[in-house]
Amino acid sequence: MAKKNSTIFLCESCGNEFSVWSGRCGACGEWNTLKELKIQNSIAKTASHNHIQVDRLEEIKVEKNYRLKTAISEFDRVLGGGLVPGSIVLLGGEPGIGKSTLLLQVADQIKKTFYLSAEESASQIKVRADRLKISSKEMLLVADGDLESVIVEIEKNKPNLIIIDSIQTVFLNSLNATPGSIAQVRECGIFLQQFAKKSGIPIILVGHVTKEGSLAGPRILEHLVDVVLYMEGERFNDARILRGVKNRFGATNEVGIFAMAPEGLAEIKNPSELFLAQRLVNPGSAVTVILEGTRPLLIEIQALVIPTHFGYPKRTSSGFDLNRLNLLAAVISKKTKLDLANFDIYLNVVGGIKANEPAADLAVCAAIISSCKNKAIPQNLCFFGEVGLLGEVRKVPRQKDRENEIKTLGFEVAEGITNLYKLDELL
Repeated sequence: MAKKNSTIFLCESCGNEFSVWSGRCGACGEWNTLKELKIQNSIAKTASHNHIQVDRLEEIKVEKNYRLKTAISEFDRVLGGGLVPGSIVLLGGEPGIGKSTLLLQVADQIKKTFYLSAEESASQIKVRADRLKISSKEMLLVADGDLESVIVEIEKNKPNLIIIDSIQTVFLNSLNATPGSIAQVRECGIFLQQFAKKSGIPIILVGHVTKEGSLAGPRILEHLVDVVLYMEGERFNDARILRGVKNRFGATNEVGIFAMAPEGLAEIKNPSELFLAQRLVNPGSAVTVILEGTRPLLIEIQALVIPTHFGYPKRTSSGFDLNRLNLLAAVISKKTKLDLANFDIYLNVVGGIKANEPAADLAVCAAIISSCKNKAIPQNLCFFGEVGLLGEVRKVPRQKDRENEIKTLGFEVAEGITNLYKLDELL
């Protein structure tokens, strides 16, 4: 068997391969993302074939309770009910957001977990575990990045769960590349995928993110894994949102809500109460209901409208799309008696959450009008609906679910608002 070295160029944005380098990826259109990758192709002089097992779909038996529960209901919710044997879960998030904390809590709940950390020493993990009051006697710790050596220990101990923190710091000795490089991340991902399917042990990988918020390394890593989760939240805010963006075994865009506490991440059973806990009934405050995955959440939107001291009015938003804010301000000026051309508008979604769906439009308009008139909105009113360019208020998906959540928390739906002119009259 002969070995032949060849060079390909891999796009670190989309994962596509090319035989020659170019400044722009021909697949995704990104510039300067093609990186050189040397590979070894095995060329056999005689053809050989491995025996492949072929099964009929109707003859394959699957256990009903085949998921591994973590006893952390918010985490299980995002996974679709628990960890599937032989699956790979990729968890990404900014540094310090709480990824390692969450995984230590998960490891504490599952009997016999193998925790591999190539970033921290075993004593550093022990210090964090003591702070989180974790004292699992069957958790196995390894502070080494050599995957081939670690797999030998895993096969000896036969754990129920493997956690690797992080995929960018582990490596294969057989590959001549530095840890964290495109070649290592790609090959380690393939190596772990094959091991998970063969052994039936679920694996959770921690992935670093870039400045843009996407997972670092080639995009092929997201294609290899079964589940992709993102941990989101402001570093100076206690709320943390675990969001699923890919799930082969459950619904995508499902979310779990946590709060950062000294003892670790605490589950929030009623997130609406968390986001409305310190609400004050003042001009510029409006309540709306948005959907995070399948879960309706009540959140507060605050607006501050003041006369501008410059020729061009300033628009600033946190947790809401700025272009959408400019559009709604223009519709308000056109379809109501208010002229916002000479007013600065500052908008904030309380709690560090992002209100990205159109259902928040009506509440944004209500908060702006309330602040501009310096008149408070009634405490128990909740606004939701999409606002069109003609000033009309349109219905949004899952209307009944939103209304049920509103009534459960003691609020009332602001009814009869079919356009912004009626909203202006109400306020």
